[in-house]
Amino acid sequence: MRRGNNVPHYAWNNYMNKASKPLPLRRLESLWGYLFISPWIIGFLLFTVGPMIASLVFSFADYNIVSPPTNFGLSNYIKLFTNDPDFWHSLGITATYAVIAIPLNLVFGFALAYLLNQKVPGLAFWRTVFYIPSVLAGVAVAILWGLIFNPKFGILNWFLGLFGISGPGWLSSPDWAVPALILMSLWSVGGGMIIYLAGLQSIPTTFYEAAQLDGANGWQQFFRITVPLMSPVILYNLIIGIIGTFQYFTEVYVLTSGLTGGIGGPAKSTLFYNVYLYSNAFRYMNMGYASALAWVLFVIVLLLTLLVLRSSSAWVYYEGELHNK
Repeated sequence: MRRGNNVPHYAWNNYMNKASKPLPLRRLESLWGYLFISPWIIGFLLFTVGPMIASLVFSFADYNIVSPPTNFGLSNYIKLFTNDPDFWHSLGITATYAVIAIPLNLVFGFALAYLLNQKVPGLAFWRTVFYIPSVLAGVAVAILWGLIFNPKFGILNWFLGLFGISGPGWLSSPDWAVPALILMSLWSVGGGMIIYLAGLQSIPTTFYEAAQLDGANGWQQFFRITVPLMSPVILYNLIIGIIGTFQYFTEVYVLTSGLTGGIGGPAKSTLFYNVYLYSNAFRYMNMGYASALAWVLFVIVLLLTLLVLRSSSAWVYYEGELHNK
């Protein structure tokens, strides 16, 4: 910038001092921070926010991917709630699976963590053994359990046969398909176990020592100390379990794709919500209707999460609450 004849000398000096003054350290760090996270921000806007907005628009239209969307309106949502029995059927199967699988995973994960928090021989080995299955790929796990559930040569029916029990058809039986998937969900209980274990190890031992001095037995210590102090961790795993259960897809897709009746078989007994959504989007090429299903799923998961969080004040205990009262 060049100084004009009508610019006072003191104003020019003030401007030059400000221009030459380095940026404050905090502002400079903020600029560098935004620069470094800009790839993630760009990716988030392009590949998450953008598709979400597009799917919201498509949910109000007839859209088959290969041609532009047409007939904008509420027809997809009206059909979904009033004229689609498969929507309610898939939602019912998913809800049934969630009501049984989530509590089982919470209880088994907590029990394993509690046992592995004791002083037992080979503790590191057992922790690794129970955690490794939770990091294996979903397709590989589904193939493995497909072999286990095989009614002819599967190891599960062979084991039941040792006790004179004739094993069911499991995935080929409409009555046993969902129970089989619930049983399979316990395979990945190690992920929640690790979180529980971290929570258990963060409980101060002084609480247990004081309880022992007061004459509290093991069960009293468990229900009066361990469970209340672990309630925030239980809340976290519960919310993660709800979100994960309503996204259940990979295992059931792999296991049922080769069955009679195809994906969601037999007799639509494994037609989970995400399986039905996938079928509409990529088998029937009805992307507009699938987008409506996706947004209804988003609202359901959001409402359930908010409900759990709202109820947490009645059963979740935070250690700092006593100090704030």
